[in-house]
Amino acid sequence: MHAVDDGTFALDPAAVPARVHIERPRQRDHGDWATNVAMQLAKKAGTNPRAFAEELARRLADVPGVAAVDVAGPGFLNIRLEASAAGELARTVVEQREAYGRNETFAGVKVNLEFVSANPTGPIHIGGVRWAAVGDSLARVLEASGAQVTREYYFNDHGAQIDRFARSLLARALGQEAPEDGYGGEYIAEIAEQVVADAIAAGEPDPRTLGTAEATEAFRVRGVDLMFAEIKASLRDFGVEFDVYFHEDSLHESGAVDRAVARLRESGHMFEADGATWLRTTDFGDDKDRVVIKSDGQAAYIAGDIAYYLDKRERGFDRVVIMLGSDHHGYVGRMMAVCAAFGDTPHVNLELLIGQMVNLLKDGQPVRMSKRAGTVLTIVDLVDAIGVDAARYALARSSSDQAIDLDLDLLTRASNENPVHYVQYAHARTVSVARNAGEAGVRREDGFDGSLLDHPSEAVLLGQIADFPRVVAQAADLREPHRVARYLEELAGAYHKWYDQRRVTPFGDEEVTDVHRTRLWLNDATRQVLANGLGLLGVTAPDRK
Repeated sequence: MHAVDDGTFALDPAAVPARVHIERPRQRDHGDWATNVAMQLAKKAGTNPRAFAEELARRLADVPGVAAVDVAGPGFLNIRLEASAAGELARTVVEQREAYGRNETFAGVKVNLEFVSANPTGPIHIGGVRWAAVGDSLARVLEASGAQVTREYYFNDHGAQIDRFARSLLARALGQEAPEDGYGGEYIAEIAEQVVADAIAAGEPDPRTLGTAEATEAFRVRGVDLMFAEIKASLRDFGVEFDVYFHEDSLHESGAVDRAVARLRESGHMFEADGATWLRTTDFGDDKDRVVIKSDGQAAYIAGDIAYYLDKRERGFDRVVIMLGSDHHGYVGRMMAVCAAFGDTPHVNLELLIGQMVNLLKDGQPVRMSKRAGTVLTIVDLVDAIGVDAARYALARSSSDQAIDLDLDLLTRASNENPVHYVQYAHARTVSVARNAGEAGVRREDGFDGSLLDHPSEAVLLGQIADFPRVVAQAADLREPHRVARYLEELAGAYHKWYDQRRVTPFGDEEVTDVHRTRLWLNDATRQVLANGLGLLGVTAPDRK
C-alpha cells in the first residue's frame, strides 16, 4: 500500500487485496515464500509484471527479517527470510499451542453437516464408515476455521425399507426365512431375540403370539430402536458424536412437508398434471420435473428431501452440507433445483459431496464378507481388524471422490510404509526427544535464539510448520480434510530428516547451550503441529509408539 500511497503505482486502493496469497516454493533453494501478486496487479497499475515485481522486491528488501527478494520469470517474487526471523516461528507455535493453525475464514458461518445417515436396518457398512471418518474430520477442520458446525444424522425411519426390516425380524423370530426383499445376517436374529426378551421382561405379550399386523409393528418399533442404539454405539466407539439425530418421520408428522409444498406453490414453482403435484425443477437446470405428491395423495420421496432442506435453513443454517454415497450422483441436479426454487444459491447454501467406494484387501485379496451383517463389511469389522486410529486416518487421507483400496496388513504394520504409524511415530519421537533433553538439563525457558536454526534441515522443517495454517484453511474451503493427512506425512518426513542431522541433547560432556535449547523449541513446535493436525482427523497423538 505504501507504493500506492506515494504514487509509485497508479492503482486504485480498492483493487489491492486485503491479504496477498503467498506459498512455499516447490524448490527450497528458491526461498522461503513466493507470490505472484505482481502478475495479478500490474495491468491494473498500468505497468508490466516484471517492473511491478522489481519495485516490490526493492521495498521488501528493507523490511526487517527479510534477507533477500528475487524476481523470477515474468514477475514471481521469491522471498528469503533471515534465520532469526524464520526461527522465531518455533517459539510462536509453542506459545500458541492448540490455537496454532486455526483461522477465522468461516467466522460467524453456521454449517449443518449431515453425514453417515445410514438406514437403521443394519450395521454401518464400509462406505458409511468412510463418511464417518471424513465427515467428522471435515467438521473439525471447519470448526478450526471459525465455523459453527452442527453434526447431523438423518434417521430414515419412514418408508418401505423399515417395513422390510420389521418383516425380516418377525420372520426370524418365528423361525422362518427372511422375505425375498428382506434383510439377512446374524444381527437380524440377535435383534429379533432381543425384541422378544424385552417384551417378556416388561410383562408384555410375546410379540410372536400377536396378529401379523400388530406383531410387525412391535418388531418395527423396538427393532429400529435397538438397531439405531447399536449404530450410535459403534459410531461413538469410532470417535464420532452427532449433535442432532433428525427423524424423517417428524417431517411428515409435523406437517413440514405440507408447509414446504405450500411455500413452493406460493412462489409459482408447483403445478398439477396427471392427478399429481409436480415441482418444476427444469426451470433450475434439472433434467426433468419431479413429482412431489403422487396421484394417490401420498408424498413422493423427494417431498421429504424438500421439507428437510427447508427445515435446516429455517433453523438458521447458512450452509447445508450433505455427504452422500456413490449411487447418489443423480440426486445432485434435483436437489440443487430445490435449493434454487427456495431462492437460495446452489453449491453455496446447499453442497452435496459424493463419496466413492472403499475396497479392503488382506493377503492381497479382496475382503468381501461379514458373517454378522450377512453381505457387507461393517464399522465393527474394520475397527476389530486395524483399530480406530488406523481406520480413521486411512479413510480420511484420500480425496473422498476417489475409490480407495485399504490394505489391512499394511495398516497393522509398525513400519514407515504405514502412513498412520509414520505420523504417530514422529509425534512419539518428539515426546521422547523432549523427555531425554529434560533429563540432560535442556530447558526451553533458559534460552532461545532463532538465528541458531540455520541448518538446511531446519529451514525445511520450519517451512513445513509455517504451512500448517494455510493447509487447514484450504482443507476447510475445499471441503477436503485429506489435505491435512498428506501434510502431516510431509511434516513427519521433514522432522525425521532433521532428527537424523541435529541433536537436541548434548553429546557426552558437551555443555548445554542455546543451540540445544533452541532446537528443543523446534522439536516441541513440531510436536504441537503434529498433535493439532492429528486432532483435526480425530486420531490420537501417542507419547510412545
